[in-house]
Amino acid sequence: MTAPTTPRVALVAISDAPLDVDAHERAVAHPAAGAVVVFRGVVRDHDQGRGVRELDYEGHPSAAEVLRGVADEIGRTQPGVIAIAVSHRIGRLAVGDVAIVAAVSTAHRLAAFQACARLVDEAKARLPIWKRQVFDDGSDEWVNSP
Repeated sequence: MTAPTTPRVALVAISDAPLDVDAHERAVAHPAAGAVVVFRGVVRDHDQGRGVRELDYEGHPSAAEVLRGVADEIGRTQPGVIAIAVSHRIGRLAVGDVAIVAAVSTAHRLAAFQACARLVDEAKARLPIWKRQVFDDGSDEWVNSP
Protein backbone atom coordinates (compact mmCIF):
# COMPACT_ATOMS: atom_id res chain seq x y z
CA MET A 1 0.00 0.00 0.00
CA THR A 2 1.24 3.50 -0.70
CA ALA A 3 0.97 6.53 1.53
CA PRO A 4 -2.10 8.72 1.07
CA THR A 5 -1.52 11.81 -1.05
CA THR A 6 -3.19 14.08 1.51
CA PRO A 7 -1.90 13.86 5.09
CA ARG A 8 -4.61 12.98 7.58
CA VAL A 9 -5.13 15.02 10.73
CA ALA A 10 -6.39 12.10 12.76
CA LEU A 11 -6.87 13.63 16.20
CA VAL A 12 -6.78 17.16 17.61
CA ALA A 13 -8.04 17.99 21.08
CA ILE A 14 -7.88 20.40 23.96
CA SER A 15 -9.01 18.46 27.01
CA ASP A 16 -9.30 18.72 30.76
CA ALA A 17 -9.13 14.91 30.98
CA PRO A 18 -5.87 12.92 31.05
CA LEU A 19 -4.42 12.47 27.55
CA ASP A 20 -4.29 8.96 26.09
CA VAL A 21 -0.84 8.62 24.52
CA ASP A 22 -1.63 5.20 23.02
CA ALA A 23 -4.75 6.60 21.32
CA HIS A 24 -2.58 9.17 19.56
CA GLU A 25 -0.23 6.47 18.33
CA ARG A 26 -3.15 4.35 17.09
CA ALA A 27 -4.68 7.39 15.37
CA VAL A 28 -1.67 7.87 13.10
CA ALA A 29 -1.19 4.18 12.26
CA HIS A 30 -1.13 3.38 8.54
CA PRO A 31 0.22 0.41 6.56
CA ALA A 32 2.54 2.75 4.60
CA ALA A 33 4.06 4.20 7.78
CA GLY A 34 7.56 2.92 8.44
CA ALA A 35 7.97 5.39 11.28
CA VAL A 36 5.75 6.68 14.04
CA VAL A 37 7.16 9.26 16.42
CA VAL A 38 5.23 10.06 19.59
CA PHE A 39 6.16 12.91 21.91
CA ARG A 40 4.71 13.40 25.36
CA GLY A 41 5.41 16.60 27.26
CA VAL A 42 5.35 15.80 30.97
CA VAL A 43 5.07 18.14 33.95
CA ARG A 44 8.48 18.22 35.62
CA ASP A 45 9.24 18.95 39.26
CA HIS A 46 11.39 22.04 38.68
CA ASP A 47 11.80 25.17 36.60
CA GLN A 48 14.85 27.42 36.61
CA GLY A 49 16.15 26.03 39.89
CA ARG A 50 12.81 26.15 41.75
CA GLY A 51 10.75 23.18 42.81
CA VAL A 52 7.39 22.92 41.02
CA ARG A 53 4.41 21.39 42.80
CA GLU A 54 1.76 21.64 40.05
CA LEU A 55 0.70 23.48 36.90
CA ASP A 56 -2.61 25.00 35.95
CA TYR A 57 -3.26 25.48 32.22
CA GLU A 58 -5.95 27.84 30.96
CA GLY A 59 -6.94 27.90 27.31
CA HIS A 60 -8.70 30.44 25.14
CA PRO A 61 -11.90 29.13 23.46
CA SER A 62 -10.06 29.25 20.11
CA ALA A 63 -7.30 26.87 21.28
CA ALA A 64 -8.68 23.77 19.52
CA GLU A 65 -9.11 25.67 16.25
CA VAL A 66 -5.56 27.04 16.49
CA LEU A 67 -4.17 23.57 17.24
CA ARG A 68 -6.02 22.11 14.25
CA GLY A 69 -4.56 24.87 12.08
CA VAL A 70 -1.07 24.01 13.26
CA ALA A 71 -1.63 20.30 12.54
CA ASP A 72 -3.05 21.08 9.09
CA GLU A 73 -0.08 23.31 8.29
CA ILE A 74 2.48 20.71 9.36
CA GLY A 75 0.69 18.09 7.26
CA ARG A 76 0.71 20.34 4.20
CA THR A 77 4.26 21.66 4.49
CA GLN A 78 6.33 18.95 6.14
CA PRO A 79 7.45 16.35 3.57
CA GLY A 80 6.26 12.77 3.90
CA VAL A 81 3.62 13.15 6.60
CA ILE A 82 0.97 10.43 6.49
CA ALA A 83 -0.98 11.32 9.64
CA ILE A 84 -0.87 13.65 12.65
CA ALA A 85 -2.44 13.56 16.10
CA VAL A 86 -1.95 16.26 18.73
CA SER A 87 -3.64 17.21 21.99
CA HIS A 88 -3.00 19.62 24.85
CA ARG A 89 -4.40 19.32 28.33
CA ILE A 90 -5.87 22.18 30.34
CA GLY A 91 -6.73 22.40 34.02
CA ARG A 92 -4.66 21.41 37.04
CA LEU A 93 -1.82 18.97 36.38
CA ALA A 94 0.50 17.29 38.87
CA VAL A 95 4.16 16.46 38.41
CA GLY A 96 4.35 13.50 36.01
CA ASP A 97 1.08 14.27 34.21
CA VAL A 98 1.13 14.52 30.42
CA ALA A 99 0.45 18.08 29.22
CA ILE A 100 0.85 17.59 25.44
CA VAL A 101 0.95 14.62 23.10
CA ALA A 102 2.04 14.76 19.47
CA ALA A 103 2.22 11.79 17.10
CA VAL A 104 3.30 11.75 13.46
CA SER A 105 3.57 8.90 10.97
CA THR A 106 5.71 8.94 7.84
CA ALA A 107 7.37 6.37 5.62
CA HIS A 108 10.84 7.08 7.07
CA ARG A 109 12.17 7.94 10.53
CA LEU A 110 13.95 11.23 9.83
CA ALA A 111 10.82 12.78 8.35
CA ALA A 112 8.78 11.61 11.36
CA PHE A 113 11.24 13.08 13.87
CA GLN A 114 11.41 16.39 12.00
CA ALA A 115 7.65 16.70 11.59
CA CYS A 116 6.93 15.81 15.22
CA ALA A 117 9.52 18.30 16.51
CA ARG A 118 8.08 21.05 14.33
CA LEU A 119 4.52 20.16 15.39
CA VAL A 120 5.41 20.53 19.08
CA ASP A 121 7.41 23.73 18.53
CA GLU A 122 4.62 25.39 16.51
CA ALA A 123 1.94 24.30 18.98
CA LYS A 124 3.92 25.76 21.89
CA ALA A 125 4.54 28.99 19.97
CA ARG A 126 0.98 29.58 18.76
CA LEU A 127 -1.46 27.97 21.17
CA PRO A 128 -3.44 30.45 23.26
CA ILE A 129 -2.84 28.41 26.40
CA TRP A 130 -1.33 29.95 29.51
CA LYS A 131 0.45 28.11 32.30
CA ARG A 132 0.46 28.98 35.99
CA GLN A 133 3.25 27.29 37.90
CA VAL A 134 2.83 26.66 41.60
CA PHE A 135 6.16 26.29 43.37
CA ASP A 136 7.05 24.22 46.42
CA ASP A 137 7.10 27.35 48.60
CA GLY A 138 3.48 28.18 47.64
CA SER A 139 4.34 31.09 45.34
CA ASP A 140 3.21 31.03 41.73
CA GLU A 141 3.87 32.64 38.35
CA TRP A 142 2.21 32.79 34.97
CA VAL A 143 4.19 31.63 31.95
CA ASN A 144 3.37 32.52 28.32
CA SER A 145 0.85 35.11 29.42
CA PRO A 146 0.64 38.56 27.89
